[in-house]
Amino acid sequence: MPLAASFPPSLFRYASFRSSLSKTLSLLPLPLPSRYARRPFSLSYSSRRPFHKHPSRSSFRPRPMPNPSLSPLSTDAAPALIPSPDPDPTAAVSTRSKKKARRESPEGLLRYHLDMCSKRSDLPEALRLYDAARAASTSLSLHHYNVLLYLCSSPSDATDDTRALGLERGFEIFRQMGADAVSPNEATFTSVARLAAAKEDADLAFDLVKQMSSVGIPPKLRSYGPALFGFCKKGEVEKAHDVEAHMAAAGVVLEEPELAALLRLNVEKGRADDVYRLLHRLRAIVRRVSESTAAIAEEWFSSDAAAEVGVEEWDAGKVKEGVVKGGGGWHGQGWLGKGRWSVGRSEMDENGVCRRCGERLVCIDIDPQETEDFVKSLASLASQREVKTDFMGFQEWLNRHGPFDAVIDAANVGLYKQHNFSFFQLNSVVKGMRQMSPSKKMPLIILHCRRVKGGPADNPNNKKLLETWQKAGALYATPPGSNDDWCDLHFPEKAPVFTCHLHIQ
Repeated sequence: MPLAASFPPSLFRYASFRSSLSKTLSLLPLPLPSRYARRPFSLSYSSRRPFHKHPSRSSFRPRPMPNPSLSPLSTDAAPALIPSPDPDPTAAVSTRSKKKARRESPEGLLRYHLDMCSKRSDLPEALRLYDAARAASTSLSLHHYNVLLYLCSSPSDATDDTRALGLERGFEIFRQMGADAVSPNEATFTSVARLAAAKEDADLAFDLVKQMSSVGIPPKLRSYGPALFGFCKKGEVEKAHDVEAHMAAAGVVLEEPELAALLRLNVEKGRADDVYRLLHRLRAIVRRVSESTAAIAEEWFSSDAAAEVGVEEWDAGKVKEGVVKGGGGWHGQGWLGKGRWSVGRSEMDENGVCRRCGERLVCIDIDPQETEDFVKSLASLASQREVKTDFMGFQEWLNRHGPFDAVIDAANVGLYKQHNFSFFQLNSVVKGMRQMSPSKKMPLIILHCRRVKGGPADNPNNKKLLETWQKAGALYATPPGSNDDWCDLHFPEKAPVFTCHLHIQ
């Protein structure tokens, strides 16, 4: 079965059945684990001041007196005016003075100079400042410690002596931070985990991530890197997968560098099942991989382990069902067939056809989990923007009348290149979509309620069309004030495998 993997244009492989002991491999968007299917899968690698005209002297009028009880000729004394209190000029000065005092305090000056060291990646000077601050009994904050730990854990272009100094002093500073009762944050733990990885102690790096989670600090992707890459470098595959599982439990999604490291480790160990799983994770998450990651996949399919793995007999029905459920990109049945893969490089022509194997790329759907996540997010957003009862009413209507093979945004179709809404044009599209449908079922027609009454809808022929669609349970009229686009977007939740959404602009 052709392999589904869309790597850089310069790197493609072809797969077709030769014999029970021969295989060919193609890095095309084709189903990855099989040698026989012909469905592809994709793993890709000043404003101006206005002019005011002054009134002429002839039009000038004196402004009225502030107190209407006093006539311009009155000799009565005007009541004493109570002046508004002037703003305290010392308040702003006090605020500025406080800020200046903080900046010029020993702690403020230390912060400034440490930040400058961070910009210059100057670890020795930062350590000199730290030692001077400790000698002067200057209080260090979380920011001070984090800058110091960052410099110790990631010295840029440092010599071996500087790196060794950073490792030695880094753990010392972290212990002093605990002695000073300064609570760490995610940046603190990540820096110390990098220190542990630099000492080739991946277990300590992983323990720090666990400790971070136990105190309620959510780890980030960068927090796991030291432990994961450390285990992969040492070839400890089980521990590397423990880190992967911890990331999944914390809701942290791996990116290409992490997936590539795990893939290389499993390729080296010949673990076919994990290679299969990770290749599909790359397909789903990365889509288009880098040249270095493509080289790892190439190494796998050229290996003896790849030639020996796989089954010689399988249920073709399950394979077909898996391809359909997966959106056409993969079947999820594992490695099918045995024998050597033929690995080569090729490129696609302007029509999407591989110049080596002659297979053509086709579109694939998002997988069921992606569809479910999309629909949940859409429903939540629609409930916020629309009248909740209106959108829930559409969902209930769709449950009663669905599923449909296709949906038509009828307003756009009926008005396409027309001055007035054309039911004739809409009906032509409805007939065409029905003929294309595997079940020959009428598509879902979504129209705003003002389109089904009055105007062209009162034409006898158009009335008959509307009645036909209503009796068939294919016409949904959105209520007043509702946006029919929400219904169009929500349609995929109740759609079967074959779906088509026609929207013309």
